[in-house]
Amino acid sequence: MQDTIILDVINVYKTYKSAGKSLNVLQDINFSIDKGSSIAITGPSGSGKTTLLGLCAGLDKSTSGKVILNNIDLTNLSEDELAAVRNQNIGFIFQNFQLMPTLTALENVMVPLELRREKNIKSVALDLLDKVGLADRSHHYPVQLSGGEQQRVSLARAFSTKPAILFADEPTGNLDGETSVKIEQLLFDLNTQAGTTLVIVTHDLELASKTNRIIKIRNGNIISDEPTEKALKTIV
Repeated sequence: MQDTIILDVINVYKTYKSAGKSLNVLQDINFSIDKGSSIAITGPSGSGKTTLLGLCAGLDKSTSGKVILNNIDLTNLSEDELAAVRNQNIGFIFQNFQLMPTLTALENVMVPLELRREKNIKSVALDLLDKVGLADRSHHYPVQLSGGEQQRVSLARAFSTKPAILFADEPTGNLDGETSVKIEQLLFDLNTQAGTTLVIVTHDLELASKTNRIIKIRNGNIISDEPTEKALKTIV
C-alpha cells in the first residue's frame, strides 16, 4: 500500500444471520483514504454507514474482504491485537457516547491516556474538557450530564491521544447549533493542525460539504464517491 494511504477497504462484505436468513448490510465496498484528508460518509438510515465505520475502526470484522489501517491488515487480528491498534492509531466518537458510567467526565477523558502511559494526563484531559466547554463539569458523572454534554466528553476523549485517524458517528447529532459550530471547528482544527485523518458519518449535508470528499451509501452499496466543492477549489 502506498505511504500516502492510511485506510484501504478492499472488497468488503458484511452479512448478518437473522431468522435463518442472510441480511447483506454491506456489499463489495472498495475505497481508500489518504493521510490527512477529511471524508464524509452519507446516506439514509439503515444504509450501512455506521456498520462501515465500525469495520474501518476495527470494532467489528467483515464477513469477507480486507480493511488495512495504517499499513496494518485488521482481517485476522485477535481482539487484544485490535484493541492495541485502536489505542495507538484511532479516535472514535460514538453516536451513543459510550462513556463509562462509574467514571467522571475527567476520568473518562483520561482513560486512553492512561492506557498509553502518557505523562501529565490530568492536565491534558482538563485542557481538552475546557476546549469543549466543560471545564466546570469535569467531576460530574455521565448520568449528571445532558446528552450534548456527554457528546462533548466523548469528543474530548477521542481527541486526547491525537489519533492518526478519527472516526466520528454523527458527531454533532446531539448538540445545539452554537455548540455544533464549536465542535465542527475542533474537528477540522485537529484535521488541519495535527494532520489527523477525519472520517465522519453524518446526515448533515452542510457538515459533509466541509470535508474534502463525500462517499454516499445506499442499501449497502457505494453509489457515489466524489470530491467536494471545497476540495476542488483547493486544487484550482
